[in-house]
Amino acid sequence: MSEPESPSVASSALGPEQILGLLPHRYPFLLIDRVLELTEDRVVALKNVTFNEPFFQGHFPGVPVFPGVLQIEAMAQAGGILASKSVQFDATTHVMLFMAIDAVKFRKAVTPGDQLIIEVVPLRKGKIFKMRGEIKVAGKVVSSAEFLAGLAERSKVK
Repeated sequence: MSEPESPSVASSALGPEQILGLLPHRYPFLLIDRVLELTEDRVVALKNVTFNEPFFQGHFPGVPVFPGVLQIEAMAQAGGILASKSVQFDATTHVMLFMAIDAVKFRKAVTPGDQLIIEVVPLRKGKIFKMRGEIKVAGKVVSSAEFLAGLAERSKVK
């Protein structure tokens, strides 16, 4: 995956309010702080990992490690933003749901103070999206995965 363009030349950058308009997630589960780039073919998002996050109390005391499952969720949330660029839907009536993960790899621990650069690219678009995500810290890949997501009516999600 390639390096993100600088935010000043990115085709479309999103701030927190715009992200909240695209994703149903809220604190403490919203894991995207900013979108640096959003095109039809990739999203590059940012997550600042701070020591104040609630899971660090128990994961792990004295050795704070950002959970791998939350890294996967951050990729999925970035993927949801990418999918929303391809499919027009009303976020009040529909939601993009995470369906499957595959080929997950964790290469290095993520700790407080790290800045995650999350890049997701589509592998297949349609009613069900297949995507590949990668997270880098200081230019080095720390985790990657392939995953599926699909659009569902909110009223049928129970």
